[in-house]
Amino acid sequence: MANADTSDHGWLLAPDPDRPGLTRAVTGTDHEGRETEIRVVEERPLTIYLNSREIVTAMTIGDYPEYLALGFLRNQGMIGPEDEVTGIDYDDEIATVVVRTAVVTDHEEKLAKKTRTSGCAVGTVFGDMMEGLEGLSLPATRVRTSDLYALAKAINTVPSLYLTAGAIHGTVLCQGDRPLVYMEDVGRHNAVDKVSGWMALNAATAADKVLYTTGRLTSEMVIKTALMGIPVLVSRSGFTAWGVEIAQQVGLTLIGRMRGQRFVCLSGAERLVWDADLSKVSDEPKKSGRKGAA
Repeated sequence: MANADTSDHGWLLAPDPDRPGLTRAVTGTDHEGRETEIRVVEERPLTIYLNSREIVTAMTIGDYPEYLALGFLRNQGMIGPEDEVTGIDYDDEIATVVVRTAVVTDHEEKLAKKTRTSGCAVGTVFGDMMEGLEGLSLPATRVRTSDLYALAKAINTVPSLYLTAGAIHGTVLCQGDRPLVYMEDVGRHNAVDKVSGWMALNAATAADKVLYTTGRLTSEMVIKTALMGIPVLVSRSGFTAWGVEIAQQVGLTLIGRMRGQRFVCLSGAERLVWDADLSKVSDEPKKSGRKGAA
């Protein structure tokens, strides 16, 4: 799980669009009938085991499989904060990750409740995930609008697979005005699971963090963010009604359509600190070169 060189940007883990195996060159024909070559994102299956039980096969770009597997299991409630993870074994040849815990539990009932969710790459969420939200109340963390604009600028200009090849979602763990960990994948659910896995393996705190995503603010994204304990979720893209309702229920600050000087907050506006000088924030044209991934 080698990190990209991030010393110049202050990131703990930044995208590495030149990493071998993430994209391939494909030759096609453009709108003028000319031959053209572009980079396209790879996707491959990854099977996740919890101890001896096969849990799911996910389509992923293939980087950071250990983070993805652990984050997925934690976000599905199959591994709790109190559970001791004794090992994570990845076999590249058979595209399999085995997460091992000190205590083996039976998840047949949970597996039976598996439900297909919205989003690209066919995300999965288990039917009783909502149970983890009962009684959950996130910390009322204050958010400076100046920090939001600084984050958006840093994230939208750092080299990434999105800028290189498109067809990708990004999720970024942030603190204050500093992006920390940027994960990408063909599904936004995979990207956020990678962040969750990184947080678990690095014992990162959640109450002082912001999660930034290029994808839609769906119920799945809101639930995952809330279960991770992160109190703020921000996106360049839009909302779903259920996502907004859940955010309001658990006290999650939910900000979408953030482009240039503009954003919309549909949950937690009372926690915003309006300190930004908009005259110093560059606006984006309505048809921006970097669109929010749908």
